[in-house]
Amino acid sequence: MGSSKTDAMKQMLSEVLAPLLEADGGELYLVSATKKEVKVHLAGSWGGCPGTPLTSERIVQPAIRAIHPKAKVVVSSGWQIPKGATRVEAKAKKG
Repeated sequence: MGSSKTDAMKQMLSEVLAPLLEADGGELYLVSATKKEVKVHLAGSWGGCPGTPLTSERIVQPAIRAIHPKAKVVVSSGWQIPKGATRVEAKAKKG
């Protein structure tokens, strides 16, 4: 993924998705991001929540595709964090 696209992805994850998930006791992890695929993992209260597939389909995937429209988006969930995943901390928007 290009530098500007990577920066935009990280900003969106920390300013949009992470705050939404953390508001419900969830955690967001970036597993990997390449030109072809973006993998994220939902944990905390989202690790096993019956609403996780709907949240993935209606919120997480569209938000990622807004930044990286051609990427395959893979969303996993559960209590076990994938090896190498990095937690995305919620960051308040400036201004």
